[in-house]
Amino acid sequence: MQDRIEEIRKQFTAEIEAIQSLDQLEQLRIKFLARKGSIAELFDALKNASPDQKPVMGKLLNELRSLAQAAFDAAKSRLEQAAQPQEAPFDVTLPGRYVPLGTKHPIVQTLDEYKRIFVGMGFSIVTGPEIENDYYNFDALNFAPDHPARDMQDTFFIHGSKILLRTHTTPVQVRIMEQQKPPVRAIMPGKVYRNEAVSARSLVQFHQVDGIYVDKGVTFSELKGTLVTFAKQYYGSSIKYRFRPSYFPFTEPSAEMDITCYLCAGKGCRICKHSGWLEIVGSGMVHPNILKRVGYDPEKISGFAFGFGVERSLLLRAGIDDIRILYENDLRFLRQF
Repeated sequence: MQDRIEEIRKQFTAEIEAIQSLDQLEQLRIKFLARKGSIAELFDALKNASPDQKPVMGKLLNELRSLAQAAFDAAKSRLEQAAQPQEAPFDVTLPGRYVPLGTKHPIVQTLDEYKRIFVGMGFSIVTGPEIENDYYNFDALNFAPDHPARDMQDTFFIHGSKILLRTHTTPVQVRIMEQQKPPVRAIMPGKVYRNEAVSARSLVQFHQVDGIYVDKGVTFSELKGTLVTFAKQYYGSSIKYRFRPSYFPFTEPSAEMDITCYLCAGKGCRICKHSGWLEIVGSGMVHPNILKRVGYDPEKISGFAFGFGVERSLLLRAGIDDIRILYENDLRFLRQF
């Protein structure tokens, strides 16, 4: 019987290799794998084998049936695939299909440009918590409890009067100086929140980039040089600028920097209130009280600080007169960036 099994195996192998169509393959299945096929007949004959031969013959028959079935399945798959109509070859001369891709939001692009410019001037990038406490947001920045300057910023308080949404990114300056000895040179980008009426010029949430440089012998001239360098890289080398005295509780002396209005080229328009100038940054020398509070000696250490409104910078450079459009997600607008 073992010779007969080997004979069927060789016969099946030879015939399946010669198969050229599904019809021939079906005839082969009927001949070998059907209920009355050659392999089934061998299983029927197994009952007549001696008891000591049945295990050996049974194993050989199972191997033969598995081999035949696997070869049949492979041949059937190959022939069915060959019988399917072939697709026309790809025409490489056809124009490609347009696949729209997302891009960074213009505010994110603006933040990236701020980072690029200031990192190029030696500043590091530091972030801080958006949920802040009263000490870092006001007290540590020289706002006395009854200081009228607190009214400059309408605040979202979360828990009583001690926990709040930060009104500026300036608190991060104090946190850095508490943890690091001079020199300190860093910018602090992030979201800020103020309880203001939404209008063409204000939102309850917007972005700021604060900056600080503290070391021995830092001067106001270095502050001016830093801001002018930034402005010429961001707004263009042809801009005109000016510095005006101002007031901030955390700097002394304080100044604001203006540049010529982008929309009217300095001639005067509605956006610049017909002055020809637009304010882009508040700045000043770090107040000695703040230096003392973080453990610095104001007799030996000095520094400057500044703060930009990111949305305002974007509006000025792009000539947009309504800040709300930045958050409306209008693709017609966003695709321009």
